[in-house]
Amino acid sequence: MRTLETKYIKFRITVVGFVFTAFLSAIGAKAGYLQIYQSSWLTKKASAQYERPFKELGNRGTIYDANLREMAVSINTTSIAAYPRKIQDPAATAKMLANSLNMDARTLQGKLLAKKPFIWIKRQATPKEVSAVKSLNLEGVGFLSETSRFYPQKTLAAQTIGFTGMDGNGLEGIEFYFDNQLKGSNFEYVVLKDALGQGFDSEKTTTDYSGKNIVLTIDQTIQFITEKALKEAVDENNAKSGIAVVMSPRTGAILSIAQYPSLNPNSYEKFDRDLWRNRAITDPFEPGSTMKVFTAAAAIEHGNCSENTTFFCENGEYRIGKNIIHDTHPHGWLTLKEVVKLSSNIGASKVVQKTGYESLYRTLKDFGFGEKTGINCPGETSGIVTSYKNWRPIDAGTISFGQGISASPLQLISAVSAIANDGLLMKPYIVQAIMDQKGFAVSRFDPIQVRQAISSATAEKLKNILMSVTEKEGTGFNAALEGYTVCGKTGTAQKTDETGRYAKGKYISSFIGFAPAENPEVAILVMVDEPTKSHYGGIVSAPAFKKIAQETLTYMNIQPKNREAGKLRVSRESGFLG
Repeated sequence: MRTLETKYIKFRITVVGFVFTAFLSAIGAKAGYLQIYQSSWLTKKASAQYERPFKELGNRGTIYDANLREMAVSINTTSIAAYPRKIQDPAATAKMLANSLNMDARTLQGKLLAKKPFIWIKRQATPKEVSAVKSLNLEGVGFLSETSRFYPQKTLAAQTIGFTGMDGNGLEGIEFYFDNQLKGSNFEYVVLKDALGQGFDSEKTTTDYSGKNIVLTIDQTIQFITEKALKEAVDENNAKSGIAVVMSPRTGAILSIAQYPSLNPNSYEKFDRDLWRNRAITDPFEPGSTMKVFTAAAAIEHGNCSENTTFFCENGEYRIGKNIIHDTHPHGWLTLKEVVKLSSNIGASKVVQKTGYESLYRTLKDFGFGEKTGINCPGETSGIVTSYKNWRPIDAGTISFGQGISASPLQLISAVSAIANDGLLMKPYIVQAIMDQKGFAVSRFDPIQVRQAISSATAEKLKNILMSVTEKEGTGFNAALEGYTVCGKTGTAQKTDETGRYAKGKYISSFIGFAPAENPEVAILVMVDEPTKSHYGGIVSAPAFKKIAQETLTYMNIQPKNREAGKLRVSRESGFLG
């Protein structure tokens, strides 16, 4: 009996020992597996208990004007967030937040009841709002640092610079076009946290992840001069809107580009979306009588005409098929110079008949009409110039004085700048450099020659013709400057309605030109949309041109010269005079 009991005890010990050994072996195998094959996973699991990774975006780059004055900068702001799972009384919390932030309490309560781990209460709150919420000392409400875009010059060059959205992405203008260069890079850093989940240390890098800086060709002072004169022109003529552009003819650099009404990019969402785009670049218009400049260019360059070639202007009324072309004042025989000076529609139609359709079409294309300029801004229009092969006699006639063709203000000033630049067409540009945070240029945009639109001899003859426009009896007399010679042309284009027909009483009045005539420093275009007091470009837009030109040349320290002396110098047959 004792022997059986002893054997049973030994059996039990053996079984227990076997089981214990099996479990011990399993534990050892598992430990070995975890140590050898799962060590990296365990390390991550452990670090997650005391580390919290954060991802941030580097600051957006600064936009400067030509003199490195700030046009768009990034500033530090505070956003208010909530952690709904930590909020005990959503209704009371929502009510207090709503009172401090001037928000709807029901909407906030609905967000807090969603029991999401994280929600935004208000992004980029004002310092006053942040202070008010902090004073409430609410459980489950936190404050996070962010950066937001700020435009210190407010409305100045607003449509050109554009703006960014809440998350810092460019939505319009330069902000949109150069978004990839301006925006900062993503970077991650780790914050150590204690048992309560509160951060107490970090491994944030000191590397600068900010975006590149943009340097514009725009000069803040010239921009201010342009915007002020344009606003006065629109207000004085009870007009709908206006556009003005100032360009350097020799380089193609845009010195200012204005639009009125404007907007404040700091609160762009409060303005009508029609004000967001840069209409000088995106919108095509019928240029009206400013197109007679290029009709004259075609006549001189390809039509064996001189400024003294005469055309009979039918005493103010000229029939082409079923259509009748009128002049504002009746004229008999006029020279080519007088056709432009007095802005005769009939004279321009006669000019294209002598020059030929193909010659006019080729000249317009050489000046860049009907194609994009390639400016470094978004949304550029190409305008419309139909093939001369499809022109009827009335089409050729109307195109000669700027109807039945469309162009952007940018195309128009680029083309006139080519005349000022001895016939050489330059590519317009508005950004001159991209710089890194240390101030070194990453990219440069230098002047680019597009093509020789007309010969230098033709350009000189056109200057003489255009200078007569601003002299006595010329339609642009109101654009004449004290101490400077001016070349220019008036334009009055009737607008079309939704059906494509010309709308009675609706015009775009314009003036385009450059100064000084003998050595052009600036080319200027002023367009006023739907003026009500008068619709003639010489009355509506020429005075604004004069203000912009006079103040800009003074600012640029261009010394005035005797007008008659300048006239004699321009009329010489030698090339570009300085």
